[in-house]
Formats: sequence, C-alpha cells, structure tokens
Amino acid sequence: MTLGLLLAIAGAALAVILAGIGSAIGVGLAGQAASGVMSEDPGKFGSVLLLVALPGTQGIYGFLSGFLVILKLGLISGTVLQPTVNQGWAIFFACMPVAWAGFISAIHQGKVCTSGVYMVAKQPKESMKPLVMGALVETYAVLGLLATVLLLNGIKLP
Repeated sequence: MTLGLLLAIAGAALAVILAGIGSAIGVGLAGQAASGVMSEDPGKFGSVLLLVALPGTQGIYGFLSGFLVILKLGLISGTVLQPTVNQGWAIFFACMPVAWAGFISAIHQGKVCTSGVYMVAKQPKESMKPLVMGALVETYAVLGLLATVLLLNGIKLP
C-alpha cells in the first residue's frame, strides 16, 4: 500500500468519523431534550422526532463522501488504484470540507433543534418553525458536501 493510497483513505475516514461524531453529539443533545419533554407528554413524540433526527444528516454526508473516495480508489471493484503522494494529499484535503462542516454544523444544529424541542413543548402547533431554523444550519453541511464532491471530481487518478 502506497503513501498516496493511505492519505486518500485517511481523508475518507476523517470525513466519516468527524461528520459522524458531530451527528452523534447533535442527535444526542436533541434526543435528551425530547426525552424530557416526552416524559411529561408522550404524545409529543411525532412533533419532536424530526427535530431529533435532523442533526443526523451530516453523518450521512460524511459517509457518502467516504463512499465516493472508496469508489474512486477502486477498493470495492478490486482494482485498487495507487495514487501518488500528491494525489493522496489532494483526496485527503478534498474530504475536509464535509468532515469539518459536518462536525461543526451537526453540533450547532443539535443545539438549535434542542431549543426547538423546548419550543414545541410549550407551543405544539409551532413545530415547523424550529424545524426551519434547524434546516438553516443544514445549509452549511450541504455546502461542505458539495465542495467535497466537486473537489473529488476534479482529481484524476491513474
């Protein structure tokens, strides 16, 4: 295994790991709030479910990016490409937008969604407003994913 291949795999791994950790933290924050609200009123499950699930999307974006790198390197087909060190670094850094945007935005989205859960507890008919606020944070994770996909697409391997 060449250094270029190791660097590329490390970039893919960081995309999955960091975005996944951010999502776990974000979902955990919102889930704790939702559990507290539902302990008082179990009927609010449907109203808070999307707010709890929303920060989990960044983990999906990180996984998707990692999967794109795996496909690009031929790790599934069995014809493993051996990128140069420069190409390995290029793939590594191409994975950073989704890794870091996913990590940070998922945590902040979890905080926004946690506040939204508390809002729904007091005003159940207003459940869409906090969902929109949470979705605004999502924009930056989507931009990170888009940047990673575009950067990966521009890297040509042997």
